[in-house]
Amino acid sequence: MSEPKTTLTPWTLDAAHTEIGFRVRHMMISWTKGRFGAFSGTVALDDAKPERSTIEVAIEAASVDTRMEQRDQHLRSADFFDVERFPRITFRSTAVRPAGAGAFQVLGDLTIRGVTRPVTLEVEGLGPAYKDPWGGVRRGAQARATIDRKDFGLVWNGVLEAGGVLVGDEVRIELEVELIQAAGEAKAAA
Repeated sequence: MSEPKTTLTPWTLDAAHTEIGFRVRHMMISWTKGRFGAFSGTVALDDAKPERSTIEVAIEAASVDTRMEQRDQHLRSADFFDVERFPRITFRSTAVRPAGAGAFQVLGDLTIRGVTRPVTLEVEGLGPAYKDPWGGVRRGAQARATIDRKDFGLVWNGVLEAGGVLVGDEVRIELEVELIQAAGEAKAAA
């Protein structure tokens, strides 16, 4: 007997209500936060069988914003993102695993500076869909991951006179996501 078909519902990231951010240690004493202002993404979500869901996101690396233009210019340079050669940061899911009510582990390939590494996003708070005042359907979630920036070729650093380094290796990725159900029909998944 064959398994019943389920439905993949298409969603897009609402850029006006989504934040793609990060934080990294500065001089080993505090955290510097940043965000990306230009990105797009799609989610094909199967509520009945979440493991069939997929996620794809493309981020414009030049849209990095840490609230300090000199630092942002340095991040855009060949020392870090090298936006002239590598204008986009991408994430493409490879597996989705349920991890409790409204929680998931999304495994995927993150590409920065042309280097692709596996990353696991810890997703939580995916609640039910709500109708907005304009007739659209929305839902939201939060996601977190931690990467080592050196794994992606982001190796620039400065040594401090008192010991230690200027920029930490661990980068915490923090996402606040609002999805809008895409227009059109949901597709049946085999």
